[in-house]
Amino acid sequence: MPKLKISVLISVICLMSMIVYGAVGFSQTPQPTVRLTTDPAISSSNPQGVAQLVPFEAEATTYQPPARLTLQAMDASGQPLENAHIHLQIFTPSKTPWFTTDFPIVEGTTLLEIDAVAPKGELTLQQVFPIRGTYRLLAKVTPQTANAFAPFEQTLTLSIPENWVKYQNFAVLVAILLAVGIGGGWIIGGRQPIQPGEIAPQPVRLLLSGVIGVAIVALLVINVSAEMAQSGMSMPMSHMSKAAPSADQPSRIQSQELDLRLSGDTSATVGKLAQFQVTAIDLKTNQPVQDLILNLKATQLENNWVAFAYQGVSDAAGTLTWQQQFFDGAPHKIEVEVAPAPNSNRTFQPFAVAQTIEVEGVAPPLLVRLISLSYLVGVVGAGLALGLMRRQRTRLARHQTAHSVRI
Repeated sequence: MPKLKISVLISVICLMSMIVYGAVGFSQTPQPTVRLTTDPAISSSNPQGVAQLVPFEAEATTYQPPARLTLQAMDASGQPLENAHIHLQIFTPSKTPWFTTDFPIVEGTTLLEIDAVAPKGELTLQQVFPIRGTYRLLAKVTPQTANAFAPFEQTLTLSIPENWVKYQNFAVLVAILLAVGIGGGWIIGGRQPIQPGEIAPQPVRLLLSGVIGVAIVALLVINVSAEMAQSGMSMPMSHMSKAAPSADQPSRIQSQELDLRLSGDTSATVGKLAQFQVTAIDLKTNQPVQDLILNLKATQLENNWVAFAYQGVSDAAGTLTWQQQFFDGAPHKIEVEVAPAPNSNRTFQPFAVAQTIEVEGVAPPLLVRLISLSYLVGVVGAGLALGLMRRQRTRLARHQTAHSVRI
């Protein structure tokens, strides 16, 4: 019996060793992967003067081109996976109620979702990132030909730092509020004569009246904005929601033996995805066309900046589908230009279809605005306390000096 137990124990140990060794060996085996590169780069170690990826700035004085993202699907040996299909989702950073971004409605949502055919295993697009933080990119890679390679998916992260201009503007605002608070504390802490029938000196009463007036106006603005948001008439960014102008090109064109149609949502809401699809059909055979280059571009019409752009080919059904979020509450234009592929037997002049999108803005949540207001009030309160302390110390020093002189 003891020998039997010892042999069983040895067998179990050997089996466990084989399992552990196999698991370690499998984990060390090269796996297919997706590589991400950006232009501009996101590294903070870039040489001075080299452009870096920063969030969108609504009031920028110079044009901000969208960032270029390139995803390359590689096999275990590091070679590009050809004839692949890439489904990409871009998720915005998580909600940050205590330190909100410029577009709090966008936090914790999906920014983009696209199904792309990647003949060379590469997906390149241009995207504007609205807020700071860490974005998640979920890439699902599948073969166009069955069993060409095993499907896999990978989650990538893209960390975008805040624009230094925002910190500079915030520092200036804090300095102004702090100075106002210190000045108010200095006035209140001074020895002011009280006239008969008054509960406080006149400068103190004027200061307190001004503070109360500002607080009342701030609360009115917050409540009115919240009411407008609930009634669907919110103030998106710096403008009211406007009707989208008509597009220069139609959303469907039959030209040069091709039927090109752009379909999908005609209106959108900030924080939610809008769905679109472009389809190319051969008018002679009534069959989908695959050997076409599709150039997609989404442009904000008020300031004429590009929010999203992509160049790719249609799938086997002759379509290209995507969902995107418009984070700015202004009309946008979706334009898709079709052109023959380099190796295609078709020859025709490129032409385009377009569609305008009316985007409804959404006011920031009431809690976020109250938190921001509390920060500003706290800065003024801190300045008020500093002013009072400074005034009391000055009075005490003068009193001690006068007392020593009398002695």
